[in-house]
Amino acid sequence: MLSARNRELLALLPAGLLVTGGFAAIFIQSDNRLSAVSLTYGGVFLALCLAGHFVIRRALPNADPYLFPLAAALASVGIVMIYRISPTLARQQALWLVVGLALFAATIVVFRGGRYLALENYRYLIAIGGIGSMLLPRLPGIGRQVNGAYLAIHIGSISFQPSELGKIAIVIFLASYLRDNRQVLVTAGRRILGVTIPPMKQFGPLLLIWGTAMAMLLVTREIGTTLMFYGAFLAVLYVATGRASFPLVGVVLFAVGAYYIGTHVGHIHDRVLAWEHPFNHAAYPTTNFQLANGLFAQADGGLLGVGFDQSIIKVGSTTLLPVAESDSIYAVIVNEIGLVGAAGLLLAYVLFIGRGLKIATLARDSFSKLLATGLAFTIAMQVFVIVGGVTAVIPLTGVTLPFVAYGGSSVVMNFVLLALLLLVSDRARQQGLQRA
Repeated sequence: MLSARNRELLALLPAGLLVTGGFAAIFIQSDNRLSAVSLTYGGVFLALCLAGHFVIRRALPNADPYLFPLAAALASVGIVMIYRISPTLARQQALWLVVGLALFAATIVVFRGGRYLALENYRYLIAIGGIGSMLLPRLPGIGRQVNGAYLAIHIGSISFQPSELGKIAIVIFLASYLRDNRQVLVTAGRRILGVTIPPMKQFGPLLLIWGTAMAMLLVTREIGTTLMFYGAFLAVLYVATGRASFPLVGVVLFAVGAYYIGTHVGHIHDRVLAWEHPFNHAAYPTTNFQLANGLFAQADGGLLGVGFDQSIIKVGSTTLLPVAESDSIYAVIVNEIGLVGAAGLLLAYVLFIGRGLKIATLARDSFSKLLATGLAFTIAMQVFVIVGGVTAVIPLTGVTLPFVAYGGSSVVMNFVLLALLLLVSDRARQQGLQRA
C-alpha cells in the first residue's frame, strides 16, 4: 500500500502531463507542428511541483496527499489557457507561480509542528493589517480605478490586490475569535422572535471587525470579494455555533443590503442591469458586452469545445471577450474544451473544497477546525462568485478563478491558503495516529 506522500507524488504526474499535452495542442493548432518546447514546459512545471512536494514530504509527512496535486492540476490548466491568450501574460503568471510556491514552502517551514496555532494570539493585529491593506487601492498614487472598482495597488510595474491577503487575515480572525466565544454566543443572550440575540460584549467585536472589512470593500467597490467574505463568515459562524438561525438571519440581511446597494450605487446598479438584460445592447451598451459575449462563447463551445487556440477572443482591434485571461477565463475554457472540460475543472474544485472540509472534521482543536472551514469556504465562494457571474447566475464581478485565472496576488495568496490547510491537516492526522 502506497504511503500518503507517495500517493501525492504519483498524483502530481497528471499535472505535468496536462501542461505538456496542453502546450502540444496549442502548437499543433497554431503552427501545425509538434514542438519539443511543450516537453520542456511540462518538465519545468513538474519540477516546480516536485520541489513543493519534497517540502511537504520533509516538513508535513502526515498532511493530506491530494490537496497539493489538485492545486497543481488547476494551476496547469491556468498556465496553458493563459499562454493560449497571451504568451507574455503566461510568462508573468509562471513567475508568480514560482513566487507562490516559494511563499508556500516558507509558510510550511515557519508554521510547521503546530506553530500556526500562535496566530490565535495576534488575531486583532492580523485583522487590522488585513483590513488596512484593503484600503490601500483608494490611496492616491498607488491605487487606481478600473471598471468602476479599486482593486489593486501599483508600485512601478508590480500590481497587487490586497483583498487576497485580507481574505486570509479575516478567516484567521474569525476562527480565533469564535474559538474563544462560541459557547457564549450559543448559550447567552436574549431571545427575540424565536432567535437568540448574543450579548454584544462577545458579538460586538466580531461584528465590528467583520463590518469594517465589509465597509472597506464597499469603499473600494469590490463587491465580488465582499460576497466571498460574507459567505465564508456565515459558514464559520454556523460551524462554530451550530445554530442555523445565524446564517438564516445573515441571508435575510444580505438580501436587504443587496437590494439597497443594487438600486442606489451606480456602479453596482450597472452590473445588475447587465445581468438582467445581457443581450439588450441597444438599451445598455456599456454594461452587458462582456457578459453577453461570454455567454455566446460558452454556447459555442458545446459539449466537447472548439479546440485549443480556436476561441475567437479578438477580431482585428476589437476585443470580444474583455479581460479574457482573468474575469472571462472560464468562458474561454468552456469554449475551447467544452462542457465536459469545464465539468472536469469544477469537479477538481469540488474535490479540493471537499478535502478542505474533511481536514476540518479531522482537526482536534476548535481553532484548526474553524480555520480549515473558513479557508475551504473562501475557495468555494470565490469559485461560485466568478463562475456564477460568467454564467449569469449572479451579476458579474471581478473575482479571479483560484489557481487558474491570471493574477499574481491571487496565485501567491492561494498557495499560502493551501499551505495553511496542509498545516492543519498534518497536525490533525498526526494527533489521530497518536491516539490510535
